[in-house]
Order: sequence, then C-alpha cells, then structure tokens
Amino acid sequence: MKTSILIGACFLAATLTAQAQDRGLPLWEIGAVGGVVSMPAYPASTERSSRALILPFLIYRGEILRAERSSISARVLRSDNYEFDIGFAASLPANSSDIAVRRGMPDLGTLIEFGPRLKMTLARLAPGSRVRLELPVRAVLELNDGVRAQGVSFEPELVYEIRDFSAGWSLSANGSLVWGDRRLNNYFYGVAPQFATTERPAYEAQAGLISTRFGLSTFKDITPDVRVYGFVRYERYDGAANRDSPLFLQSSGSSAGIGLTWTLGRSERRAAD
Repeated sequence: MKTSILIGACFLAATLTAQAQDRGLPLWEIGAVGGVVSMPAYPASTERSSRALILPFLIYRGEILRAERSSISARVLRSDNYEFDIGFAASLPANSSDIAVRRGMPDLGTLIEFGPRLKMTLARLAPGSRVRLELPVRAVLELNDGVRAQGVSFEPELVYEIRDFSAGWSLSANGSLVWGDRRLNNYFYGVAPQFATTERPAYEAQAGLISTRFGLSTFKDITPDVRVYGFVRYERYDGAANRDSPLFLQSSGSSAGIGLTWTLGRSERRAAD
C-alpha cells in the first residue's frame, strides 16, 4: 500500500507508529502539523513522490472513539494486553502523467481504508517498552471522480517500542508483510487491454504479497506544545505476487519523512485511558 499520508485531510501519517498510554493525557488536542515526505509513487515504482504538507490535526482520546495522529478508530474491546477496534486510514493520490510507465493510464486516486484491527501486547521487556502484534484487515475505497471499491489489504505487523514520557521521546521499530487481494493488486499492477502498448503489455494481477516492510520512527518533545518527528522505511518486493507486471520495476524501495507538530489548544479534562 502507499504510505498513509492523510486522515480525513487532517493528519500527516508516519508521525508516530508507537501509541502512547493515554491515561493522564488531555482528552482532546488541536494544532497544526507540517513536514516533508518522500516515497515511491507506488510499490516497486522507480519514480518517487515527494510532498511538503501543512495541515490541521485533531486528537481525541475517548473511551470508544479515537482520533490520533496516525488513524481514526472506534475501539470495541480493550484489556491490558489486547485491543480490538475499527480503524480508518487514507493516502495521497498519484498522477499517472508524472509516472513514465503509467502515462496514458488512469490516475491513482486517494485511497480510503477501513476495517477491523486486533492489537496484542506480546511482551513487556522493560518499563516503558513492549512488543506488539497488530493484525489489521482493511477494505479499500478509491476517491477519484466518484467512489469505487478497490479490494482488501492485510498487513500483519510486529512492533517494538520504547518510550520515556518524562524525557518526552519515543522510538519504534516495526516489520510487516503487506498482502493484497486480486482487485487491489490489479489496481497497482494491472494493465487493461485498452492501455496496453508495445512496451507495456496487458497484464492481469493476482492476489498475494505486495511487500515486506521494515521501519523506524521517533519523536521528541521540544516544548510542551512542539514535537519533532521522523521516520524511515525500507521495503523489499522479493517474493511479491506480481513481479511479472510491466509496472513492477524494482526489487526494493525506501521512504522517509521529517516534520513537527504544534499544539494550539488542549482540554483540561484528562483521558480515562
């Protein structure tokens, strides 16, 4: 999948992959987030997409509804080691006219993803650190001159995170496998007969692995209202299901981003958890 960048036009993704323990934090925060992100235009593309964004953000830490820096979710069940929610995410579009191998093909629109996610804490290695497993299954909708279903994704992810809230910093390392059904993979790698050329033959994609991902993300509080963050991610496409597609151009890719958030207001009321 493309790197998650926008959440309802209000969030910059990859701000954090680590989730803070919310007890004692404000119930809600509002502010602005800005940063620069560079990534492949789509998995296995040789073209890159780089963007600078300045956007508003809203964080809400309700017992059920959660609007955080990297997702919107409705929490259904929660215990000390397990959490089940319905999550939402979204990603920026890409113009095919900017991608040489896709010229003449439809643009890649904004993708909205939603579906259930199970989060499990597997181990607490030390105070402030833990190992988590996340199992999200997402239906994917494309917004591009209308709304169209574009398949289903599954991304099991293993996360190690360490945090020191007294010092105001966090570091997270993660690895995941990204799987797409036939329809989603065809969205990225399929070439319909009407768009085929001598250099770009027709291709029908199949379900299977899209990529293997490894990432690091971090944040540091500079002041109570200003936080800097950054992330790097490396992807391998070895073993991907659609290596024979004419749109599949390389075996690895990388993404990176850096930016800051500025909190302009927060509630006096504290989150329950």
